[in-house]
Amino acid sequence: MTTVVLVDDQQLVRDGLRLILELSGIEVLGEASDGEEAVRLVLERRPDVVLMDLRMPQVDGIEATRRIVSAGCATRVLVLTTFEGEELTFRALQAGAAGYLLKDAGGDRLVAAVRSAAAGEMPLAPEVVARLVASYVRRPRARAPDRLAALSDRERDVLALIGAGRSNGEIAAELFISLATVKTHVRHILAKLDLRDRAQAIVLAHECGLVGDETARP
Repeated sequence: MTTVVLVDDQQLVRDGLRLILELSGIEVLGEASDGEEAVRLVLERRPDVVLMDLRMPQVDGIEATRRIVSAGCATRVLVLTTFEGEELTFRALQAGAAGYLLKDAGGDRLVAAVRSAAAGEMPLAPEVVARLVASYVRRPRARAPDRLAALSDRERDVLALIGAGRSNGEIAAELFISLATVKTHVRHILAKLDLRDRAQAIVLAHECGLVGDETARP
């Protein structure tokens, strides 16, 4: 059974999330109302996923995410928040978030995102990806071709689609390759570029200018 810790400073929000998740067979191991409490609870309970709000008193969600990831905890951090802008999204991904979902997502989408994150995927709200991509298309950015020199052309294609928020299944369909092949490419990309996880791959894809209009979702 997938296990979750809920982190939000509003009790009403946590109550609603708990109801949705438990009705879908997901076990809620605990709740926290601020980032400091969240870090302590996650490191103690070790859930599969933590649903993390960003705007909280004392320690915010980005710092809490950074502390959880830095501690080497295997828990996947799925940000669940109102959209606050491209820069905040990018900072959450840099901190190690394993996904980014908006609070207006429906219950089915929330449950699917939690299960996807627990399975090692990186669920990202399509509107978040679209705005993040648009932001990076507009702004000047330093490309880093040397950093990507170790990648094959196909691995660059896969990295670009990771940066655009595609799941492994979507990448397989788009590139007409098997899911197993995609997983192999992802593993090689992370190893060759010395990346911790998919979140760092997304950040690097944007920093290197691999994500543009052609990879953005409509």
